[in-house]
Amino acid sequence: MFNQIYLIGSFCLLVSCTAMAQKFNTHQVKSGETLESISKIYGVSTSSILQYNKEIKEGQKLRSNTILVVPGKKIVEQTSTPASNTPTSSTVTTVNTRVVQDSAKAREPIGYTEHRVKKKETIFGITQMYNITEDELKKYNPKLYASPLQKKMDLRIPKYRAPKVEEVVGNQDDLEKYIVAAKETRWSIAHKYGITIERMLELNPGLSTANNYLSEGYELLMPKIAGSTVKNQVTQLYTSYTVPAKMNFYRLEKEFGVKSDEIVRLNPEITERGGLKEGMVIRIPEQKIETGEINTDNYIFYEVKPKQNEFRLTRKFGMTWAELVALNPDLKDGLKAGMVLKLPKDKVGDFEVRNALVLDKVNLLDSMNVGVTPKILFLLPFRLDKVNLENKESSEKTINARRDMTVSLGLYSGALVAIDSMKSLGVSIDIKTFDNQLDLAKTKQILQAEQLGNYSAVFGPLDAPSLKETAVQASKFNVPVLAPVNAKSDISLDNVFFSYTEEEVLWKHMLDYVEASHKDETLLIIADEDNKKEKEAIIKRFPTAKVVVVKEEEKNIGINRDKLQTLLSDEVSNWVFVESDNYKLIASVVSILNSFNNTAFDPVLGKNKVNVRMFTTDMNSAFENDVISNTHLSNLKFTYPSVNRQVANNSFVERYRKRFGDDPDRYAVRGFDLTYDLLLKLAYNNSLIDVSRFIGETEYNGNKFNYQRKGVAGYYNQSSYIMMIDDLRIKTIE
Repeated sequence: MFNQIYLIGSFCLLVSCTAMAQKFNTHQVKSGETLESISKIYGVSTSSILQYNKEIKEGQKLRSNTILVVPGKKIVEQTSTPASNTPTSSTVTTVNTRVVQDSAKAREPIGYTEHRVKKKETIFGITQMYNITEDELKKYNPKLYASPLQKKMDLRIPKYRAPKVEEVVGNQDDLEKYIVAAKETRWSIAHKYGITIERMLELNPGLSTANNYLSEGYELLMPKIAGSTVKNQVTQLYTSYTVPAKMNFYRLEKEFGVKSDEIVRLNPEITERGGLKEGMVIRIPEQKIETGEINTDNYIFYEVKPKQNEFRLTRKFGMTWAELVALNPDLKDGLKAGMVLKLPKDKVGDFEVRNALVLDKVNLLDSMNVGVTPKILFLLPFRLDKVNLENKESSEKTINARRDMTVSLGLYSGALVAIDSMKSLGVSIDIKTFDNQLDLAKTKQILQAEQLGNYSAVFGPLDAPSLKETAVQASKFNVPVLAPVNAKSDISLDNVFFSYTEEEVLWKHMLDYVEASHKDETLLIIADEDNKKEKEAIIKRFPTAKVVVVKEEEKNIGINRDKLQTLLSDEVSNWVFVESDNYKLIASVVSILNSFNNTAFDPVLGKNKVNVRMFTTDMNSAFENDVISNTHLSNLKFTYPSVNRQVANNSFVERYRKRFGDDPDRYAVRGFDLTYDLLLKLAYNNSLIDVSRFIGETEYNGNKFNYQRKGVAGYYNQSSYIMMIDDLRIKTIE
């Protein structure tokens, strides 16, 4: 460990180191309209209209009520009167405003005002008061770079022109109000209307861009579906059809499910020309497939990515193109980025489904942008003020006595190897490291001197008060803060990434595993008074489980061996949950269970009379006490959930040994995995918050990460392992 502390100590202090299918509209000619005026409405040439309406000729006067097939999309509202700049009573126009700023150019002040700092005022408060940024305030008050804000300090406040306002005009008649129903998501609603998520956000600026939550009863403004409403989806779209030889009305009815009188009504030229003729182009109404309610009970959803094509999608989902089109009729008009597709709910493949949305498994290594330079701030309690680097023996003694130093040095040594690995891939990393000395005041001092808005992320700190302070300060700039170890505090900020999987998630994973594996085994629960919550969770999932009474006396805690024996089955296996953080109880129970598990072999049964396997939902430090026999745990095939797993020799281990001359401990492994994951995501998209919305689970040496947002409380890792001790080795079984 001295090698790590020496190298890190000398390094870390203040280091800044496809063919698109044609879409058609039908247009009913009004009195006075010409080919030219109609072509302008749809933004197409007159020759394009003539191509699909062979019954009319160029220069021919159009008859009123003639139905034309027009390619393209209506871009101008049809009107019979000159356009007016003033809305009439029948045309209500809504106007939204959008602030427009040139982010590539720094704005210049048009003047200045003076401000004298009052007691308890902060830089953030002053910037909010004058609607400026912290960088702008410090630019015109250079003393703030070197000195903290002080009472009675005179500041020069820049004044700027009001930002330009751009009007975004939309016709209210083209929009409708939609009320979100239960089990609907943004993607299910976007699919229902045939729009992208981006378009939904444009129409509903009140929707959060930081998360995808949508509450039941929320009112959305959505585009009306032409010719109908969403509740009555009988949208009248038409297919242009060229009549082949020997075609008749009977065959048309069979092929398209449309009655002959309807075809004649829509195509008056059939009557004019004496019936169906070969080569005649007619319009056939498309039949909308009624698929019932579109929500998360029935479907999962996928947002089409740029450059995807038919081949990639069909291969990805194991479906034919016809099957995809049947579920998503809009695909007939071509595959477009941003389209929301619905898929069968039971569809499985090389993807992850989160909240009914299909997430792509992105290969981050193949998706890096080497032009991005992530900037990371490391804030860890190295406590170098407590270490004499010149005395190896004294240093090692100090480090071994302080867990905060052991954890910090392990995390950071692994992080350094991750940074080296990224550099070898061609990605430059800008890092700055501070020793916050496990002290809130020191943390505040460091943060005050740093321009947090310039960072891509902050790694640490470890202590809850400093972590909370860092998260609060970083949240002003929407900078993510990564909590590398278990962080139990009152932090509730949406920029915090809690990398250490919560206990409740571990319980659920363990219970899910047992439920999926359980057949006819007898289930028992041994839990002390302090683990009521765990016992109740197990009973809720397995109501037939037998509870073993734990005697908790003043100086003694344990179970009655004879009573336990009466509960064990000699016909089927016994699966026993042991829930406690008292190593004495655990040691006693392990010994008793192992004694039953080693009963004499029955040659008739061909197995031991009693077979016991031991589980826990909470693998705490009590299970690792030296008085508990690893041999007994191995005999019992002890199974438990874990945040991390064992690491075998691999390129990371070799790289670590080469740099530090020692094997990496679990903190070093975690430091590498956390930092490598962070840097790969930032090299893919230099915004961890954006990436975490669509990147699913990632896994490295001993840890895996799957961050999901909990409202405004931050992002929480949902990944864990199921481990088993067998043959005196720890194995990953899920």
